[in-house]
Amino acid sequence: MATPKTVKNILRSAAMRNVLCWAVATYIRLVWKTGHWAVINDAVPEQLNRDGRSAIICFWHGRLLMMPFAWRWRQAFFMLISQHADGRMISQTVGHFGFQTIAGSTSRGGANALREMVRTLNRGDFVGVTPDGPRGPRMRASRGLINMARLTGAPLLPIAYSSRRGKRLKSWDRFLIAHPFSGGAIVWGELLKVPKDLDEAGVEAARVELENRLNAVTAEADKLCGQPPTEPAAVAEGTPL
Repeated sequence: MATPKTVKNILRSAAMRNVLCWAVATYIRLVWKTGHWAVINDAVPEQLNRDGRSAIICFWHGRLLMMPFAWRWRQAFFMLISQHADGRMISQTVGHFGFQTIAGSTSRGGANALREMVRTLNRGDFVGVTPDGPRGPRMRASRGLINMARLTGAPLLPIAYSSRRGKRLKSWDRFLIAHPFSGGAIVWGELLKVPKDLDEAGVEAARVELENRLNAVTAEADKLCGQPPTEPAAVAEGTPL
């Protein structure tokens, strides 16, 4: 069995990374094409696109796999990707679907990422973000994302997917790998607008609201697929998010 060190050594090879990212993208296409997928409440992003308005699309790190097929509109979609090694892998994989990426996160590379997000959103394009990435805690939104939404003026739009058959890894994010021929559900939430003039208490309230909405659409997707819910990670009282 390959050890984590062996895997890291393999991924240092550009050729091996290319092969692996192509294989993952091919698997995602296979899963999508061999199953029936229900899409719930997509009238919300549809209206945004008709109106030429942008938004920050939010989904948990563990529900990232099928996101490339959740976006069916012509407006460009960028993903905020961490500067960790796994972020570079994700960037290369989603590139197979025509998505572009912004390097940074709500905790690392935040200043450069924020400037690029502002430019992207002002062009009318969309940005996808995992509020609990790149390292968790699982299914807990960060205050950094709320501040990004407050400064850019773009609303937050939650989304989640689940599958009728799949495997949840024992990783920190309980990453869901949908199986071919299983199908599933993609659930869009409602827009969350973040006022620019929030104080600290307001930022925390908005963070909790986003977290609750994301957990709600994730639970709904799991219920539609007959799957047990994934519980958010326990966070000690007073832990900064």
